[in-house]
Amino acid sequence: MLADILAQLEKQASAGESGVAVAFELNWQNLEPEAQKLACLLSLFALAPIPWSLVESTASASHLEFDFKANCTVLVERYLLQELAEDTYQVHDRIQELLRQKLEELTEANELKRGFCQAMVAVARSIPQTPTLIEFAEATLAIPHLGETATVYQAWLSDDDLISPFLGLGRFYQSQGGYAQALPWYEQSLSAARKRFEDEHPSVATSLNNLALLYDSQGRYSDAEPLYIQALEMTKRMLGDEHPSVATSLNNLAELYRSQGRYSDAEPLYIQALEMTKRLLGDEHPSVATCLNNLAALYYSEERYNDAEPLYIQALEMTKRLLGDEHPSVAISLNNLAALYDSQGRYSEAEPLYIQALTMRKHFLGDEHPSVATSLNNLAELYRSQGRYSDAEPLYIQALEMTKRLLGDEHPSVAISLNNLAALYDSQGRYSEAEPLYIQALTMKKRLLGDEHPSVATSLNNLALLYKSQGRYSDAEPLYIQALAIAEQRLAANHTSTISIGEIRQDLRRNRQPWFRRMVAFVSRWFQ
Repeated sequence: MLADILAQLEKQASAGESGVAVAFELNWQNLEPEAQKLACLLSLFALAPIPWSLVESTASASHLEFDFKANCTVLVERYLLQELAEDTYQVHDRIQELLRQKLEELTEANELKRGFCQAMVAVARSIPQTPTLIEFAEATLAIPHLGETATVYQAWLSDDDLISPFLGLGRFYQSQGGYAQALPWYEQSLSAARKRFEDEHPSVATSLNNLALLYDSQGRYSDAEPLYIQALEMTKRMLGDEHPSVATSLNNLAELYRSQGRYSDAEPLYIQALEMTKRLLGDEHPSVATCLNNLAALYYSEERYNDAEPLYIQALEMTKRLLGDEHPSVAISLNNLAALYDSQGRYSEAEPLYIQALTMRKHFLGDEHPSVATSLNNLAELYRSQGRYSDAEPLYIQALEMTKRLLGDEHPSVAISLNNLAALYDSQGRYSEAEPLYIQALTMKKRLLGDEHPSVATSLNNLALLYKSQGRYSDAEPLYIQALAIAEQRLAANHTSTISIGEIRQDLRRNRQPWFRRMVAFVSRWFQ
């Protein structure tokens, strides 16, 4: 136990805090200079388990050259360091305080601090956007020390490295759905960049973009949009119109518009991002595959399946060529192509792709991950479409419970899961179970996404269909009308469906009976 360290030190001198200090000083005077430097180096780490690999990388970055293991053994024997497990150590808080005082007396103090920061920055940059189980486990022990770098030793971070620890911490938490834990790191990244560089600097633009991505993931679209636009404009001013970072910003803004159902705003940005990425990075690049996949997702959302399919297939094949058959990005492409086939009723083609994506995500990300919950939900949707209700229900419930655990009760993905489970009960005629879930999903979507979001229209339509199935036409009618109004806002004036809306409105004004049937048919087709 760490308390044993203090106990042993107290035995070497008088009792109490002063005794610890005296015993520490006696030990310190008996240490060789190399052991003293290693002890000071260890004091830079947070009060958490320290993997020996991090000690070695920090020592290397600090240009220390001596037998670290032998001196580590001396520190353990002197009760200045505790060995927790093989190659894992920790410093007691009181000992750390005393060691940090000694650190400031060293002529190499600043070099040690800079070396510590460089080693931690390398760790931060190695954390991918969606870490696998192995990558997550490797990063976990470094996280407290990354936090120490970002806060205590921020002044020793170079300009190029300043925001890296913040972004690494943000990615680590965001990838697991820990949005509340990621948020302060992204906010501090922006604050630190603005403090050091003022407003016009690539680090400021990157920080704006990453904070916007987090808001986007939470469904906080009105918070995300101005940050995306600001990041895009700043990047263009600093790097010019033709730069990979500009293409990334265009793509991110397009993704936001697609999430909001603003398809006509999204498409030109997607196409511009794709063409620019090809020009700058070549036709064979993971970023090109990402752009292809995103443009296909837009066409899928617009039910332009013939346009979406070749892009999805091209993205999948390119991702496999560039990253290998076993990669998280391959799972994303498999899932997206399966969703397309599912929407077309090509169930026998969709099911093996969904199962492959689910298996791959569990393998790479673990059983408890937002992407796994998404795959469970998608597979359940397929089974519901096929009338395989007994297969679908446990998957829906598992997806809902997992999403709540990982993302919290107030998240758009929870509302989607509630809506889908309600749809299952609706399909089975279990109306009393479906209605409260539909209402809960609708209320949550309005609260999180706003009254005019396409997903809100979907919920309005589903609840209206439930009432229609029960013969509750007076309850269904106002919901259909609200969904119809959202359809009018999201569709272009020359869209064929807009013409249908106009005809329905004419029927309504003339008070002719067919208008209700036509409205139900149109709204149901559009928002299902």
